[in-house]
Amino acid sequence: MEGRLIAIEGLDQSGKETQAELLQDRLKQEGRKVRTIGFPDYGTSIGEEIARALQGEREYGPDVMQLLFIANRYERKPEMERWLNGGLVLICDRYRASSIAYGEAHGLDPEWLDEVQRFLPRPQLTCFLDVAPETAARRKAADRDKYERDLELLSRARASYLRQAIQPGWRTVDGDRPKENVAAEIAAAVAAILAPR
Repeated sequence: MEGRLIAIEGLDQSGKETQAELLQDRLKQEGRKVRTIGFPDYGTSIGEEIARALQGEREYGPDVMQLLFIANRYERKPEMERWLNGGLVLICDRYRASSIAYGEAHGLDPEWLDEVQRFLPRPQLTCFLDVAPETAARRKAADRDKYERDLELLSRARASYLRQAIQPGWRTVDGDRPKENVAAEIAAAVAAILAPR
């Protein structure tokens, strides 16, 4: 039984973590084996370095930052493959597309960012929770990291997400609605990829 990988993407405070949890709960109620993983994963050595950089304790260029984010995913690749091979539904709170979106927002080549991640498992579905940068900023007034404070950067990241979202396997979801409405739309998209073939 081959598993399914679902990525929940979007700007900071777009509701990714909430929606990943709601989707996990729904799938468990349906009797499916499911796990959720969030990136960056601050529980690894590379994740700890990312946390320091986001808090301003380290100064890395945009290319090094994205390579750290990508390396953080590769750290978890063996587990992810094991779970998928075991037939689990794996939900990622942020995944490959976020490096492309934020990297492109910093002026990096999106094709390079995609290429360096080519050995990571590919999602069967990527749900992009679309919110305006101003909405993201309003939802978290304090303790924002350096990316969360930069509205122009968030606008460019959103534009990259929207460009990526025209690819097959993507679903753009209006994240500015009540969480129950967002969850229902995601659940419908997920049901379509979980249906027996």
